[in-house]
Amino acid sequence: MGLIIFLCIGALAGWIAGRLMKGSGFGLLGNMAVGIIGAVIGGWTFSQLGISIANGFIGSLVTSVAGASILLFFVGLFKK
Repeated sequence: MGLIIFLCIGALAGWIAGRLMKGSGFGLLGNMAVGIIGAVIGGWTFSQLGISIANGFIGSLVTSVAGASILLFFVGLFKK
């Protein structure tokens, strides 16, 4: 059950970040990939900055969206 929740958070975070940074999503699998990679980037970035977000669904979603937005920002820099 935890894996399903993890994938749902990844898909939702990828979709939100895609809407924030690009204006559209990347499809279900693309959103999941962006959200999961974003969760890793967001977790690492927040720990380096000393920021602690509450655990749970909302905390995981905020961390994943922030990380996915960072990922999409840098991908956008290299695409141009």
